[in-house]
Amino acid sequence: MKRYFFLLYLLVSLGANAQQQENHFYTDAYQTIDNMLNDRQKYSFKEAVFNVENAYYQGSLDTLALNRKVKFLGKFSKQIIDSRDLKYPDRDKEKVSKYAAIFTVLCQTTPVIVKNDTVKYKPFTYDFEDVFGHKELSNLFVSKLLDTQKGNCNSMPYLYKILAEELGVDANLALAPNHVYIKHNIKSVGWYNTELTSGIFPIDAWLMASGFIHLEAIQNGVYMKALTNKESLALLLVDLANAYNRNFPDNDGSFPLKCAERAIQVHPYLANALLLQAETHTKQFQKMMKEQNAKDIQATISNPKAKELFDLMNKEYTHIHKIGYRSMPQEMYLDWLVSLKTERTKYEDTRLSK
Repeated sequence: MKRYFFLLYLLVSLGANAQQQENHFYTDAYQTIDNMLNDRQKYSFKEAVFNVENAYYQGSLDTLALNRKVKFLGKFSKQIIDSRDLKYPDRDKEKVSKYAAIFTVLCQTTPVIVKNDTVKYKPFTYDFEDVFGHKELSNLFVSKLLDTQKGNCNSMPYLYKILAEELGVDANLALAPNHVYIKHNIKSVGWYNTELTSGIFPIDAWLMASGFIHLEAIQNGVYMKALTNKESLALLLVDLANAYNRNFPDNDGSFPLKCAERAIQVHPYLANALLLQAETHTKQFQKMMKEQNAKDIQATISNPKAKELFDLMNKEYTHIHKIGYRSMPQEMYLDWLVSLKTERTKYEDTRLSK
């Protein structure tokens, strides 16, 4: 009998330790990002991204191989810079040359001489399969992009920012409905947009053409704002929470809320974080309904704690709508994305071709 209880205790202990082992990848990734936000650790967008992805893979991500690929792309970018003279007249030519080289590596077919033979380097392409990562979250990852050279509006701008970091220049992420792109500020034209999914530089009118960007969203920095480095880390905290939810769908919501609240501290109008917070509270409320065996909301909110949570949810969703956030259906998003190619002459920023 004593042996039976010992075995039972051992199994329970091993289960607890396994859960702790699984969770520590997430707490470590959170701590890394938080250290960067608090300037206790050197900022590295690449390190933060790979920490998030490694947490999802529970420590099995081959970061050494990924770092080698990033180094190769960085060296390739430098070779492009050295092999051509960019026709650009202003004092920030060195910086702009680096932006142009990264764009070439990601979006353009490039002739490369290998052992006296000229071969064509094929660029990264947009993967229209599972663009939101509904089937498999890793379809949004930079690691998947580096392995397959196929990515989306999440992984491609992330890789662009990583390569900019590799070359010693800044790159600002920016948000649109369901979308991430790059914004740069250069002396010749000021701010301009870089769209990696289609490989062109669209004017702001293309972003507005989605029909889901309201004036309030622009004024509040929900959309079209050039994110700072720390605001980009806040975006990664949301990615971290979403990965955690995939690994542990029945979690109590405490870790996702921790990520959301820290992200909101950094960027109060980060819609992804505000939505994560509201949706986590919604799941907690639904769990209360289930635990109380309640058939409707009214029966649940008779409980003061449930009523408090319900009121908080409504307040959060109202705030999200008030600041201008709107959700775009997937079909409309894909049509909007394709419009850049089908209506290129209408939306391309001609200032950059002069």
